[in-house]
Amino acid sequence: MAKILVAGGSLGGLFVANILLRQGHDVTLLEKTVGSMDGRGAGIVTHDALAEALRAAGVVVDETLGVSVSKRVTLGADGQSLGEMELPQVLTSWSRLYHMLKESFPSERYLQGKTVKTVTQDENAVHVLCEDGSKHDAELLIASDGIRSAVRAQVAPQIQPKYAGYIAWRGVCDEACLSKYTLDTLFNRFGFCLPNGEQMLGYPVAGSGNDTRPGKRRYNFVWYRPASEHEELVSLLTDDDGHHYPTGIPPLKVSWKHIAHMRKVAQEILAPQYAEILEKTAAPFLQAIYDVRSEQIVFGRIALMGDAAFVGRPHVGMGVTKAGDEAIVIAKHIATLGATPAALNAYSDERLKVGQQVVARAQYLGRYMQAQGSKGNRDNEKLKRNADTVMAETAIDISELLAQGKAVPEYAH
Repeated sequence: MAKILVAGGSLGGLFVANILLRQGHDVTLLEKTVGSMDGRGAGIVTHDALAEALRAAGVVVDETLGVSVSKRVTLGADGQSLGEMELPQVLTSWSRLYHMLKESFPSERYLQGKTVKTVTQDENAVHVLCEDGSKHDAELLIASDGIRSAVRAQVAPQIQPKYAGYIAWRGVCDEACLSKYTLDTLFNRFGFCLPNGEQMLGYPVAGSGNDTRPGKRRYNFVWYRPASEHEELVSLLTDDDGHHYPTGIPPLKVSWKHIAHMRKVAQEILAPQYAEILEKTAAPFLQAIYDVRSEQIVFGRIALMGDAAFVGRPHVGMGVTKAGDEAIVIAKHIATLGATPAALNAYSDERLKVGQQVVARAQYLGRYMQAQGSKGNRDNEKLKRNADTVMAETAIDISELLAQGKAVPEYAH
């Protein structure tokens, strides 16, 4: 049995902590926030690999995981269908997965208020000092502490998030609030709307208390919109009191002026179904879209995983599944090679190029979206071709493409 530290108590950290604990290791998880993290994030597209990772983490996977859909649809600005596609998927939420994983991990091992200050290592151990003065030693440190990783800042400060040029408005709207028209034409589908140079997508997820009964569910949306880095983004990340949040504005701090403007534009350019959803969403929030691409993810007895290692834009729909895959691979090599740098190097050999492919795939999907941005009206045939491409490539299971090294289509290179 080895002593292992995990930095980051979100989904990736909980995956690897649970799996390693079930292998018999002495696992301690360090999370910087105090109190519940519930409510973070929004919808998540599940894949077979995600279900496998959940089972490895001790979670029972059944029909309560999420809401099933069988079709995708793209709506034009008039609300009419531009095309449909059969694609059965199960859609869940960040909160659902967080609760499932958190309940599987002993609370006494989940330490909160632990912001990593310094990380050092010697031949036999890793030493972590937290901002509260507490010290933690272990044979390995697995860092899954997010896009602004404190551990990565220590071992690889040159790896920085790069702004992609656009933001995403996000939120969930209660099914019970919506008109019959929107329920009939959109709610039970994974939907898209494609204004010039932008993209709206959405799908149903469980409602409050993980309620998946008709009438009790919610519709999760993501609306990608361009925003210049030094003007629009700065304004969007500033609250009504003038406080600027350069690394991301808290959901309830988003200015009402920006929300009002977003809803006005929605009425002008989105399908009326989506405009209604945005109008009736109580607390829409926004996130800036970034890329994080690492050339190295293992540093002696320290490994980066999840968003600490790679961040692919959300179009790819792989962030949580990728973290689950990485957790399984880390645990597999520790089981074979022990809690050693050799085990982490084997993890890197298996996952470094995969992570880079996921980022490249997400960049390709983002570039495709942005390229559809001419100001003139697009003809109907082109709109339908775009719809078919977006429906076929966004948030799908790309595990086979990753295994073949073909995450990005050859024509896009």
